Amino acid sequence: MAKYDYLVIGCGIFGAAFAQQMVNRGRKVAVIEKRGHIGGNCYTETVDGINVHKYGPHIFHTSNRRIWDYVNQFAPFNNFINRPKVRYKNRIYSFPINLMTLHQLWGVETPAEARQKLKEVVEEIKNPGNLKEWVLSQVGREIYEIFIKGYTNKQWGRNPRELPADIIKRIPIRLTFDDNYYDDIYQGVPIGGYTKMIRQMLEGAEVRLSTDYFTDRGRWDAIAERVVYTGRIDEYFAYEYGQLEYRSLRFDTKVIDEKDYQGNAVVNYTDEHVPYTRVIEHKHFEFGKQNTTVVTWEYPEEYNADKIPYYPVNDERNNNLYKLYAREAKKVSNLFVVGRLGTYKYLDMDDAVNEALILAGDLS
Repeated sequence: MAKYDYLVIGCGIFGAAFAQQMVNRGRKVAVIEKRGHIGGNCYTETVDGINVHKYGPHIFHTSNRRIWDYVNQFAPFNNFINRPKVRYKNRIYSFPINLMTLHQLWGVETPAEARQKLKEVVEEIKNPGNLKEWVLSQVGREIYEIFIKGYTNKQWGRNPRELPADIIKRIPIRLTFDDNYYDDIYQGVPIGGYTKMIRQMLEGAEVRLSTDYFTDRGRWDAIAERVVYTGRIDEYFAYEYGQLEYRSLRFDTKVIDEKDYQGNAVVNYTDEHVPYTRVIEHKHFEFGKQNTTVVTWEYPEEYNADKIPYYPVNDERNNNLYKLYAREAKKVSNLFVVGRLGTYKYLDMDDAVNEALILAGDLS
């Protein structure tokens, strides 16, 4: 007889939320995690009193009050608003693209002036077929060159003509002075870091770190009635149809002996000749007043088996390949393949939590 009701593979925010819900319902849950820490890519580590986002910045945002109330059970959230800046060559711009950005570029001062200028610069492309064409049809070539071209080439390792437009449509374009990156009602960062929050979520579950599911798969499958798998779907099926493509990241983090390095949490570097895509100063996520600061330079990289898969490359070839794996997953009655890697799509944290709560409700 199985010892646990559920085996959760992966200790990120999806796995933690699902485990919490099932423990709360009286189920026995085991969670195993390949890495040596909880939290997945949300993991934060305290350095000199600063909570460092080890795998890139994570700002929780949602318009779903149910999800906001849920995460606030496990940590108080501050009122951090994500207002990244863009550095291109020797100039710094407001971002995401808003009326201040257009004023910096063209001197326009009102929404009406901005609309008129955009009419003059956009390129008439009736059916934009890729990322580049979509941007040119929305904001024109100058904005494409400054904000999109170099950053996209670095981030995805390919020409914007080769990428679907959906990748860029997440970035807002506003004709107001609103420079909040997100449109969501609720936004913030857990005070004390994500690791502290996720530790609270995992109370009552048995958690084993530094444990690779695939080294003893038969044993792990045998200990639970059902398996909730948040890893790579192609890896689960031993790459039977081929490997799905991802982009990875490399982080260079330094403690700097000064109070403030760049004056903002995130600055994006869009010049193609600058090898990193953004610089993150972690103390600003929690309005830190420490005498030192921790700064991370983020470099996009090609993914391989020794690296962490961050971004799915959702082009036609990969999406069709994913469908083959999803079909196989449905054939396994006690298996649930979930999360960003399991569903091969870019999930914001609130989406991951929402899907975990839905799954837990469906299984109850």
